[in-house]
Amino acid sequence: MTETKVEYLTTRELADLLRIKERKVYDLAAAGEVPCVRVVGKLLFPRRDIDAWIAASRSGPQEASKPLPLVLAGSHDPLLEWALRESGSGIAAFFDGSLDGLARLAQRNAMACGMHVSEGGDGWNVGTVRDVMGTQPVVVLEFARRQRGLIVAPDNPLGITGIRDLAKLRCARREAGAGSQKLFEELLREEGIDPEGLAGPMVPARTEGDVALIVLEGEADVAFGLAAVAAQTRLGFLPLLEERFDIVVWRQVFFDEPFQAFMRFAGSQSFQRRAATMPGHDTSGFGMVHYNGPGS
Repeated sequence: MTETKVEYLTTRELADLLRIKERKVYDLAAAGEVPCVRVVGKLLFPRRDIDAWIAASRSGPQEASKPLPLVLAGSHDPLLEWALRESGSGIAAFFDGSLDGLARLAQRNAMACGMHVSEGGDGWNVGTVRDVMGTQPVVVLEFARRQRGLIVAPDNPLGITGIRDLAKLRCARREAGAGSQKLFEELLREEGIDPEGLAGPMVPARTEGDVALIVLEGEADVAFGLAAVAAQTRLGFLPLLEERFDIVVWRQVFFDEPFQAFMRFAGSQSFQRRAATMPGHDTSGFGMVHYNGPGS
């Protein structure tokens, strides 16, 4: 029988996993040193975030002989999803958040991942990749700059002007390992709003499209999402920031035909025409190398 991995760990389960005392788990959570969420006063630890957190502490050689599957994991982008399909590359997508994708990359369960992890100021992704991957031979390529902000009902009937207005509204959520959710929570805390106290659906949305649909269907008043997705769903949008969405790829597969087929397609007129229909997406920097891991 195949064992099903639970999505969230309790403090006792995490203590058993790490072989430490339960009190130490509480200390780590209080210090913000371990990824966690608090639901009705109880601490829970997202398993995928914990896997990524553990992977960041890994040392020693990787299992270089393990074949890399034709899978691009990580964060969802509607243009990227379309391009993978239309390129004929054969690369499958598994979108479940930036940190989940990076953990899968580190475990050699993916050939590449998409991510948009804010690192303060103008920093995106590279520090997180270094922390998790160490000196492993991976390359960080820019895919697009994206406009992110608040997705609201058409014509913004609640008069929402920014993050500070969200304390009493129903907010859609992404999964705990999503870069957008982590950034959203940071912006909320800057305004003195506890993310765990927000009203709204507790079941997280897994893609950028899904989080907008929660607003479209009236289950939430607002979502933290992309300008392009708001336009596709004919919802209102309040821009807040520009983020950089990168693709992290193992260097050994960069020049293999599947990834090169994707790269060729991303340089085509068909790709550029599609990108031009997506408000807030700027692909002029596509392919720029932001980090090239030194290798073992």
